[in-house]
Amino acid sequence: MVAWMVSALVLGTGCSATAKAPDELASIEVGAAAPAFTLRDLTGTEHSLADYAGKVVVLEWFNPGCPYVKDVHNPGGVLEKMPAVLQEQGVVWLAINSGAPGKQGHGVEANKTAKAGWSMDYPVLVDEDGSVGKAYGAKTTPHMYVIDAAGVLQYEGAVDNHPLREKSGDHKPYAKMAVDDLLAGRKVGVPRTRPYGCSVKY
Repeated sequence: MVAWMVSALVLGTGCSATAKAPDELASIEVGAAAPAFTLRDLTGTEHSLADYAGKVVVLEWFNPGCPYVKDVHNPGGVLEKMPAVLQEQGVVWLAINSGAPGKQGHGVEANKTAKAGWSMDYPVLVDEDGSVGKAYGAKTTPHMYVIDAAGVLQYEGAVDNHPLREKSGDHKPYAKMAVDDLLAGRKVGVPRTRPYGCSVKY
């Protein structure tokens, strides 16, 4: 029953749980320097990765029209409270929307509405030409990246192991696990997982 519901939801929205990557996407190795970028948020304010040197940074690829994004941000979802908890510990959290004009989830107003509705107290950055998403190799929404205080990529992949919360058993919030390891001075235990969600709408 659950599998049927997931399939129907995915097929009905043009989403793929394991989306095929466009040929032009980069492939970044964990342990490499995170690509530099400068993007504007929904108010027009610029944010550069260099602005946050010395801090752990989490990047969340975002599309407010994607059912997987809705699920992680809706009440009870893995991202309902996680960003706020980590920001209180000094972590920088940035969402990035790499959707092209005319594609699902594109547009300042749609993103402002979602940001307010989900009480997201961190910036949503607009990457409508997709250059930053392609530089990072972002395939899905959500697709998570954790960058350490030295600007090195330390985690890339899924936010957790419960796409659409269809699994039972041990919940593993991979992105938070990576951040917790970094804040504790440990090597990241799980540095890479397979991302799930809708394809990024380049």
